[in-house]
Amino acid sequence: MAVAERLQKMAEEMVRHDFAAMALNAGPTLSYLTGLNFHLMERPVVMIFVPGADPAIVLPELELPKLETLPFALRVHPYGENPLGWPAVFASALGELGLGGARIGVEPRQMRLLEYELLRKACGDARFLDGSAVFAALRAKKDAAEVAAMRRAVTIAEDALTATLAKVRIGTTEKEIAAELFLQLLAHGSDLVLPFSPIVAAGPNAANPHAKPSARPLSSGDLLIVDWGAAFEGYVSDLTRTFAVGDLDEESRRIFAAVLAANEAGRAAGRPGVSCAEVDRRTRQVIEDAGYGPRFTHRTGHGLGRECHEDPYIRGDNEQLLEAGMAYTVEPGIYLPGRNGVRIEDDVVVTADGAESLSTMARELRFIV
Repeated sequence: MAVAERLQKMAEEMVRHDFAAMALNAGPTLSYLTGLNFHLMERPVVMIFVPGADPAIVLPELELPKLETLPFALRVHPYGENPLGWPAVFASALGELGLGGARIGVEPRQMRLLEYELLRKACGDARFLDGSAVFAALRAKKDAAEVAAMRRAVTIAEDALTATLAKVRIGTTEKEIAAELFLQLLAHGSDLVLPFSPIVAAGPNAANPHAKPSARPLSSGDLLIVDWGAAFEGYVSDLTRTFAVGDLDEESRRIFAAVLAANEAGRAAGRPGVSCAEVDRRTRQVIEDAGYGPRFTHRTGHGLGRECHEDPYIRGDNEQLLEAGMAYTVEPGIYLPGRNGVRIEDDVVVTADGAESLSTMARELRFIV
């Protein structure tokens, strides 16, 4: 979808949700709408969108070259290095757009106090409200080009892990595996900014879903969880595989089999018209039937695209219906404190009559050493 189409669709969603304007700071949604990439820093960047008018942008002078090839008209309000001058520039930008008393949407998870205070002081009688519904409507359904980029991000991630596993031995530490995987992701073509730092956790550490790689060496009997992803042209992958190290006890084999079956059930459940809650229920039921329900401690999955976590969220209380083009993870897990853990995660996209897994790396139990 071209930039002009995305901006037009946002204008329509703004009218439908009764917003006079949207204010976006640096982040994935701004990049999605405009093709502009800024990073969050001490100098604020804010673009204000108003239906039927040219957008306005407030940005530092040093960022002006990024606007030279922009494919749409823009009201540009640059500022210098002295923060004392920034409020006047923001006041000028919002004053031009006539937003006194207006309902202005923002991204609650992205808008910082820095930008919010500058906007509020520039237009004090405006109401700054949660615009998440507008942004979700724009980004939740991926077009063919977006899916192709995500598919490439998956391939890069899978190839990078395959190369990494060839170097893993008993005694290799979690940190060493994570470091090698980071290098292999870049070597295989990932964008320089990864969606997140790889999680590498073995044995007792694998019982923590968000463990940080440690200096603990791999030992026989460990289950090794690797949760990693790549980025390609701004779109991400997010995968998890669990591997066996040496000899496994029976319960470790049992929880692996349960998680594998739950992952299969979750991937099979998705199709247009099925709720996110139903995908979660079908996934979770497998683990509950195996007797480990309380050890599956998180939602089944989350949407992904330009961000690793975005709409739709695959959890038991979310009755949002899936639609063709939505992409999300299926990542059931079982975690036994002080002992071991298993998680198997795939990236899927909803098709016209089902859901396709973008990830194809083998999920079955594999002994890597």
